[in-house]
Amino acid sequence: MKEDFLHYVWQYKKFDFSNLTTVSGDELTILNSGQYLRQSGPDFFNAQIIIGNQKWAGNVEIHLKSSDWYLHQHENDPHYDNVILHVVWEHDTPIFRKDNSEIPTLELKTYVASGVLNQYLSLTTPKSWIYCENQIAKVDQLMFKNWQERLFFERLEAKATPIEVLLQETDNDWEAVLFYRLAKNFGLNTNGEIFLKMAKSIPFSIIRKEGFEVENLEALLFGKADLLPVEAEDFYTKDLQNRSIYMTQKHRLKKVFIEPVQFFKHRPDNFPTIRLAQLAMLYHKQQNLFSKIISTHSLADFYKLFNVGVSSYWENHYQFEKESPRKKKQFSKSFIDLLVINTIVPFQFAYAKSQGKEISESLLQLMETIAPEKNIIIEKFSNFGVKSKNAFETQSLLQLKNSYCNHSKCLQCAIGIQLLKN
Repeated sequence: MKEDFLHYVWQYKKFDFSNLTTVSGDELTILNSGQYLRQSGPDFFNAQIIIGNQKWAGNVEIHLKSSDWYLHQHENDPHYDNVILHVVWEHDTPIFRKDNSEIPTLELKTYVASGVLNQYLSLTTPKSWIYCENQIAKVDQLMFKNWQERLFFERLEAKATPIEVLLQETDNDWEAVLFYRLAKNFGLNTNGEIFLKMAKSIPFSIIRKEGFEVENLEALLFGKADLLPVEAEDFYTKDLQNRSIYMTQKHRLKKVFIEPVQFFKHRPDNFPTIRLAQLAMLYHKQQNLFSKIISTHSLADFYKLFNVGVSSYWENHYQFEKESPRKKKQFSKSFIDLLVINTIVPFQFAYAKSQGKEISESLLQLMETIAPEKNIIIEKFSNFGVKSKNAFETQSLLQLKNSYCNHSKCLQCAIGIQLLKN
């Protein structure tokens, strides 16, 4: 048993309210169980109770055992001075305030019906993947839809956080931060952090200045990623080497150690060379990209905005000086979908938030037009009867699994709470 079960029992009044008494035998009446805080300090704020003939207003603290009060050192924390009731599953020791008066204690185990406890134990007994895997497909769909919206925006808030951090580092240069975050996503899971470090090593003012020649951008990106061969034979590679040396001197770029990029297990179209060539072409073709993504709202228009390929050299190369059959190598729709999900929508959300604007509905509508993502988590949910029709639903399921299921937060999850109520 965990404390969150007791929080659930207290918050939703899943115990017998009649004839309550404290462990000292005093009659107890609960007028208001208080507000669940979910933060440091007592668990429930501003509760109202009657003990004997005395009415009390204050906070309620909940533990599995009374002695946990001392285990958590609450006796030394002034935030707990206003606790009017200690609610525990098992009472094993009296608890005293600083003035040596005893804090009234309610022992819950004598008032909780066995059915409530058995349902909790059934829900939280480990299964093969998630606790509710045999029940999740049966929950109320309206509740599930509302919970998915909450999960989606929780995930969106988390994705907006690194954007806000970078804004502080760049004096609110939205264009620069967009370039950094796009670079990270172009690197995918394998090279994302390497691409981000590479992008941050180039002041964005230089990207602005040099964007009129795609070869200059390629020289900057390939040079900083340490992908330019030491000994070059073909004209293009030699030209990029010279441009890289020249721009390093011109812009006084500092040498920054960048971990080697990874080619292993990538399909050729996802090679870091191709993704950097595409990133260079994007910033060559699309000036003022940030303002364009903020003013674009349909998936079809994003497909047009990102309708760029690579320079001619990379149409018949995947690596330097290794020729291959010619191919345009434009962004696939599935890759643009990933950019919209992981970069564009978080940017639109963060920017609207900074401007005090509400665009939640339009973001939901956009996400509902994007095909569902394919990964092992979404496949697992599908096997248990939760099938996703779009990216809004897959993003919410990823948040559910990673932030709730993986941490056994069933009683902070709307699905878990409904299953317990049933």
